[in-house]
Amino acid sequence: MALKHEPIAQHHSVQHALRVLETVARRGVGVTDTELSNETGLPADRLTPLLRMLRREGYVEHASDGAYVTGETLTSLGSAQGRADALTSSLQRTLDRLRETVGAAVYLSRYVDGEIRITQFAQGPTTPAVNEWVDFRSAAHASAIGKSLLGQLDLNGRRDHLSRHKMARLTSRTITNERVLLSRLDAQPATVPVLDLQEYAVGTVCAAVPITAGSSVGALALSLPIEHAHRLHHAADTLNRGAAPVLLSLAI
Repeated sequence: MALKHEPIAQHHSVQHALRVLETVARRGVGVTDTELSNETGLPADRLTPLLRMLRREGYVEHASDGAYVTGETLTSLGSAQGRADALTSSLQRTLDRLRETVGAAVYLSRYVDGEIRITQFAQGPTTPAVNEWVDFRSAAHASAIGKSLLGQLDLNGRRDHLSRHKMARLTSRTITNERVLLSRLDAQPATVPVLDLQEYAVGTVCAAVPITAGSSVGALALSLPIEHAHRLHHAADTLNRGAAPVLLSLAI
């Protein structure tokens, strides 16, 4: 299976963040923002928001002398012992924050061994998760998550998936023609969130953005009840901008 594309903005953001983290970890005793700028080559207007994000996610800490040192999250993820549990916990905290920021249930999915898997999600009393009335593994053609994941595969990968999962009509808006779906996937810009406007379930709208780390295909998604459909585009853009911490956790 080959990947079709990788979101350039996310990739650059994560690469810059990794460069900062490598510098902080290498120095050990702490490094100032000026020193970080000099050593990483990142200008202040790019470095400042990166450091803000890294502090919020616990990757770095601001010491009393003003220098940056390794944070708890980076320490836990950098250790082989308990890495899986640490990664799950780190991702869940990030998903919970994203849920509060976008005001919607948030989901992290991966494409593993030819199947869609929702690996983690964050919901709340006012942001309930979508009712999975049809298994997401069988609904890639109708869901924002599925279309985002399929969109990251090459043509052979997409056709292989669709050959194993019938494109059933779930609502009146569901695309059931393979040629139409493949055409839309091919035309979908990598930097624009994929939308599901009641294609999976009546009364629910969703959006998803790709989370690609190396050869690993993933997606970050949100769902809203139809009465909040007017917030979908803004929420999707906010989710897209907030995807970097998730990708960073997967990349470390």
